[in-house]
Amino acid sequence: MFSKNKVDKPLLVTILILLFFGLVIFSSAALGVLSSNEVKFYSVIETQLVYALIGGLAVLFFGSIIPFNFYKKYAYHIFGFALFLTVLVFIPGLSIFHGGAHRWISIGPLTLQPSEALKFGFVIFMAMWSATYRKLFKDFRFGLVPFILSSVIISLIMLKQPDLGTLLVILFSGFAVYFSGGARMRHLLTIFGIGTFALVSIILLSPYRMERVMTFFDSSRDLKGSSWQLNQSLIAVGSGGVFGRGLGQGVQKFNYLPEPIGDSIFAVASEELGLLGALIIIILYGIVIYRGVFIANNTEDQFGRLLAVGIVSIIFAQATINISSMIGIFPLTGVPLPLISHGGTALMVSLFELGVLLNISKSLNI
Repeated sequence: MFSKNKVDKPLLVTILILLFFGLVIFSSAALGVLSSNEVKFYSVIETQLVYALIGGLAVLFFGSIIPFNFYKKYAYHIFGFALFLTVLVFIPGLSIFHGGAHRWISIGPLTLQPSEALKFGFVIFMAMWSATYRKLFKDFRFGLVPFILSSVIISLIMLKQPDLGTLLVILFSGFAVYFSGGARMRHLLTIFGIGTFALVSIILLSPYRMERVMTFFDSSRDLKGSSWQLNQSLIAVGSGGVFGRGLGQGVQKFNYLPEPIGDSIFAVASEELGLLGALIIIILYGIVIYRGVFIANNTEDQFGRLLAVGIVSIIFAQATINISSMIGIFPLTGVPLPLISHGGTALMVSLFELGVLLNISKSLNI
C-alpha cells in the first residue's frame, strides 16, 4: 500500500515554513478585526489555529500516505461529488449568502466552501482522462470535447454563485493538465479563443465586473467606491518600504483594507514586513512551485505526473492572482492567498493537495 521512499524533503519543509509563517501574518492581520469586534477576533484566531495546526497538518499527513493512484480509480466519483457539493450552495437552508454571493454551505456546525474541493476534483478528472485515453487524446472526441463539456458545466455553476476568480483558477489548472496531457495545438488555440471570447462577454455583461476592470486601468476613478480596496492596498504595500513598519504595527488593517485577514492579507504583510517580507513569501511559493514541477517532470506514472501538474497549477494560479491584484497588475477577483488567508476549507484543501503532491514525490527513483 505505501511506498518505502521518502517524501520530497525540500517541499515538505517549505510547506511547513509557509504554513507557520502564514499563521504569524494572519495573527497580526486579525488585530484589525479586534479593533471592531473582539468576539470575532478570538473566533477567527481559534478557528485558523485549529484548522492549520490540527486539521491542516492531519490532512497533509493523510494526503501524503494515501497512494496517489487511488484518485485515478475513483476520479469520476470524486469529481461528481465535488460538483454535487458545489450545487448545494443554491439550496435554501444549506446555502450561506455573504458578500453578494452564494459560495458556502452550512452543515451542522461546519461551514464549507465546496468550490475548493471542485478545484481538486477537476484536476483529478482531467489527469485521469488524459492518462487513460493517452493514445486517443489528440482526437477531437477524446480530447477537446470532454474538456469543453466539463468546463462549461463548471462555469455555469461558478458564474451563478457568482465566483469568477475561483472559476479562473479551476479552468487554468484544468487547462494546464489538458496541455500537459498532449493536446493538439489547434485544440489549445480553439480553447484559448473560446475562453477569451467568453471572458470578455462575461465582463461586458456584468456591470460590477466591468467596474473592476475599469478600476484596474484607472485606480483614481472612484476613490471611495470601486477603487477603494486597490488604493488602500497600494498604500499599504508602498508604506512598508524595504523593511516594513514592524510586525503588528500596520495601520491599513484597521478599517481601511477590506478583508485584511482574507483577500488583502498580502497587503498587510507587505506593510508590516516590507519588501523583504513580501519577497520571502513569494520565494516560498516559488520553491513550492519549483519542487512541484520537478516532481512532475520526474514522475514516470502518467496520471501522477498530470496530477502533480494540476496541483502545482492551482497553487500557482491562486498565489499569482492574489498577489498581482494586491499590487495593481491584475484586476481584483477575491481569490485568497494559499495557506495564509482566512478560510478553513481553502486551507484544508490546499494542505491536502500538497500532501498528495508529497505522496507523488515518493514514486521518484532519483
